[in-house]
Amino acid sequence: MSDGLSTDFLGSKQPEHGHERLRKGQLGPLDIAAATMANIGPAMSFYFGFGYLAYTAGLASPLTIILAGVAILFLGNTLSEFCKVLPSTGGFISFIGKTFGGRMAVTTALMTGAGYIAAMASVVAIVGGFFQIILKNYNVSGLENVPWIIWTLVFLAFAVFMMIRGISISTRIAGIFFAFEMLVLIVVSVVALIKFHSSITFRPFEPKNIHNGFSGLAAGFPLAIYLFIGWENSAALAEETDNPRKNIPRAVFVSTLIMLVAYVLFAFSTVVGFKNNVATLSSALIPFITVAKGVLGAALFFALLAGMTSTLGALIAGTNSQARLIFNAGREGLLPKFIGKVHDTRRTPINALFTFLGLALAIIGIWGLLHIMGSSANSASMSPVLFFAESSTFGTILVIIVYALSNLALPFYYKRFHPDLYNTFRHAVLPAVGFILIAVPLYYLARPSPPTPPYNWYPWVAAGFIVVSFVWASILVSRDPGLGERVGSIVADE
Repeated sequence: MSDGLSTDFLGSKQPEHGHERLRKGQLGPLDIAAATMANIGPAMSFYFGFGYLAYTAGLASPLTIILAGVAILFLGNTLSEFCKVLPSTGGFISFIGKTFGGRMAVTTALMTGAGYIAAMASVVAIVGGFFQIILKNYNVSGLENVPWIIWTLVFLAFAVFMMIRGISISTRIAGIFFAFEMLVLIVVSVVALIKFHSSITFRPFEPKNIHNGFSGLAAGFPLAIYLFIGWENSAALAEETDNPRKNIPRAVFVSTLIMLVAYVLFAFSTVVGFKNNVATLSSALIPFITVAKGVLGAALFFALLAGMTSTLGALIAGTNSQARLIFNAGREGLLPKFIGKVHDTRRTPINALFTFLGLALAIIGIWGLLHIMGSSANSASMSPVLFFAESSTFGTILVIIVYALSNLALPFYYKRFHPDLYNTFRHAVLPAVGFILIAVPLYYLARPSPPTPPYNWYPWVAAGFIVVSFVWASILVSRDPGLGERVGSIVADE
């Protein structure tokens, strides 16, 4: 007989009722689409990712981006179909857990939390690191030598203040930042194509120009996928979104398509700006900035500013959505209960926000400490750009596994809970194709080439983390057999 209590992540008894709820109906379709694209952070992602993508995929790197965008659109179908019948702040955690039970729910919550925190740690670091790059570029006396971690803490404090104030204002600020960066990137790209029109060719879109054929495509594919990370942002905002069953699917597809077209334009203009010389392009610290400098002196300033606003926008929008995933897991008992608390008046998930960003800062601190202990605390090894690549890669491994699981879950979920709505093409064929497309980057993320530290450690660390998570999930479910029934029980619009 139930005692009216449930056991949380730490084994303590908690009341089953009186869930902490977020404030409903604050966001419209434009808000969540803008938040999603701000979370992707096109300037930030493209600035620090395209050089290596061109190095691996070669001249046809824009084609690699197109293929990655198609893979994301298949994933968008999976997310949209889930949201039509189960709009939940828990996102993939709720979808997978509702389908496969309590053990997978807890395991997915831990994987999702760890993956997003590691990925967001890269953004937290680069927000200060990029500002330091700007100061050094303009030789700002007395400030260019301030450690980047100091600037990171300053900008992080601003972001946290805005997020605590409420989802509506912080989302609009992120949207304004996004609009500015897109305007700058599009203008610079178009002007570059005009100025360097003699180098325009369709070779970047020809498969034969992918470096090392399929091997080169697969090697660059994970990074091309990373450019789109954040596309799923809108699902975590379901509880605060007006009519989430319709607006979230629209936001997913609209934002993904806009980003796909934009990235192809940016990539093509960058290749043209370097006159199709991939060797020179891939050796540049930030290729797009080099193109902007070659286009017009003023363009360099605005391109740098766009990178800064992009990073801030991604920090705000990304933390807003991803912290809500662990918030929901906390209030359902999958993670410690204190994470599932909201601010008394603003109804923001304050504990989840502090936990999420606190762990991100801890990752940066541990990374720095390991470099110091390893006697490699020089400017190159302690570079936030290096950390960005290392931390985002590890986070992406766990996130892509969650993507793959969501594709597997969709047909089983509909067969079990909504057999009357089941459609073989939408609920089986499309997610199967999406799973196959996602398996490629997952495979190549698991076997980096060349296998250099720390990248060759990541697959083993991720595998060990998943095993430990599943063991803990089994212990937790044995203590609380009803946990699986609570997963996804808080529906956004009910």
